[in-house]
Amino acid sequence: MEKKIHLIDVTNRDGVQTAKLGLSKLEKTMINIYLDQMGVFQSEFGFPVTRHEKNYLLANLKLAEMGVLKNIRLGGWIRAIEEDVETTFKRVPNIKHLNLSISTSDQMIEYKFQGKKSKKSILDDMSKAVKLAHAHGAESVGANAEDASRTDVKYLVEFGLAAKEAGADRMRYCDTLGYDNPFTIYDTARTLAEKVGIPIELHCHGDLGMAVANSMAGAKGVIDGGQEAYVNTTINGIGERAGNADLCCVILALTKSKGFEEQYRLAEDVKLKMISKIAKFASYAFDVPIPINQPGVGSNAFAHASGIHADGVLKDPQNYELYGYEELGRGEPISVETGREITTGQYSGISGFSHVMGKIDVSFKNKTRIEANEILELVRYANVESHKPLVEDELEFIAKYPDIAKMLLTLTPLQWKETNEP
Repeated sequence: MEKKIHLIDVTNRDGVQTAKLGLSKLEKTMINIYLDQMGVFQSEFGFPVTRHEKNYLLANLKLAEMGVLKNIRLGGWIRAIEEDVETTFKRVPNIKHLNLSISTSDQMIEYKFQGKKSKKSILDDMSKAVKLAHAHGAESVGANAEDASRTDVKYLVEFGLAAKEAGADRMRYCDTLGYDNPFTIYDTARTLAEKVGIPIELHCHGDLGMAVANSMAGAKGVIDGGQEAYVNTTINGIGERAGNADLCCVILALTKSKGFEEQYRLAEDVKLKMISKIAKFASYAFDVPIPINQPGVGSNAFAHASGIHADGVLKDPQNYELYGYEELGRGEPISVETGREITTGQYSGISGFSHVMGKIDVSFKNKTRIEANEILELVRYANVESHKPLVEDELEFIAKYPDIAKMLLTLTPLQWKETNEP
């Protein structure tokens, strides 16, 4: 059977760990909805052991049950220790997909753990955590080797075999510091696929500017080694330090680069036309502009100034463009308000709010004034959390699913006298 490549987007886990940045729970939910519509296999949607994530995680799992999130898997990230597994299933008992992470390099063992863990204890902790996650009902469990690119390959194989024996469904190879290059990661990924014998997941960072290239080479190595490949991405490459492998760039590289797709195919029918919308939303939500030279979605990605280039592209776009802007969902006119503008915010009134909602075809004619005011109140709270006007899709979401929106906006701080709930 042909082995293929699956996409696991980690914007809602690794992306939100970016220093000085963050997303509201509603914004994270919208990203899950967009990724689902796009056809991405899985979203690493949050941290089940983190208390303030609980309502958000439960709300998104509820959206999956309701069929709002139709196909995408929702996976949580925790440390590969039994304590985190227990806390996860107490807090989010219906979670079905998890990635369990632990550091494996000599650097981390000596200078991060500082004698508290050994190579053997790391294998023991990971194995126990994987078994416990399955015992609690997890349907898929990934075992993550953090700092794998600085870990001895023999030990990585040992780690992978221990994970497999414990019941892990795949092993995540983490190039945590972006240390790999396409040649080294290909060799290692192929070795792991051949010797461990389970699917391998590639998690690449951009510290040396090679996250996308490494993701491609790693996926090729995994498939050449006889296993399914899973590639981690983030929207607009957002992530810790220099970021992660960009979702748009990875898809373009896998499907448009010379000869690659002929042998190495995406497993899911990914709708590339969604990428412009999701990139713009993430840019707005994170408040990080898209670079003008960003492949595919940057404002200059299809701009031509040179006389030779302009002449060539006017004769036939393929003279100077590998792919068309329409394929990425671009080309719609951009409207700019130049006169009176009414937005919704934390101090909005019902008249202004009804006006805005009417502009996006959300009518309150069949709702009582009380219901309309309840939705307005939720919009106010969402605005307080995000500190910016909500986009149309967010307003529509709140109007359609007010109970879910209430869950997303509800945070329960720790009390001085703790209850039994973790």
